[in-house]
Amino acid sequence: MAEPEITNGNLDQQSTVPKVITFLSSLLQRVSESNDHSRRFQSQKISVFHGLTRPTISIRSYLERIFKYANCSPSCFIVAYVYLDRFVQMQPSLPINSFNVHRLLITSVLVSAKFMDDIYYNNAYYAKVGGISTAEINLLEVDFLFGLGFQLNVTPSTFHTYCCFLQREMWMQSPLQPSLNINGRSKIPFGFNEDESTHQHQLAV
Repeated sequence: MAEPEITNGNLDQQSTVPKVITFLSSLLQRVSESNDHSRRFQSQKISVFHGLTRPTISIRSYLERIFKYANCSPSCFIVAYVYLDRFVQMQPSLPINSFNVHRLLITSVLVSAKFMDDIYYNNAYYAKVGGISTAEINLLEVDFLFGLGFQLNVTPSTFHTYCCFLQREMWMQSPLQPSLNINGRSKIPFGFNEDESTHQHQLAV
């Protein structure tokens, strides 16, 4: 995945980056690493989101880049997080790993911005930010929407629940927290339900 040009002195200003970026990147990093481990033991479906190689840019740097250049509201990243969770629940054969997480991120933020914000950039701009072609971002968007079953609405209670979980993510970064126990196919349970549904959210399947 190619990297778009970035001006000097942009991503070093951590004070301008909302905490949601830090917490979300930390969560996705753990999920990707655990599912990378699982794929050595169990087959995982290859999709349009899957790259041939792992992108060299870290998840955190990628999210910071999206935040800087996409100019979407911090709320969009929460909603993108909800979409990612829904997507992996509805597509259990496509767990998030280091080969697909970047494309899933840029696509989820794009869809979220279109649904949440009154003003947003077009697909060509998001493609440049994400380091992919316009044709590819168009394909990813369509595939993502069908993968979600076009279920884009996020209730206030659902939004609040996901916000609370990301706040808890801060504690997971503490060295006093136990390390992730990987046994077979990794699962990271969220431990809460969305709206009135009975299933538990699990970002890593």
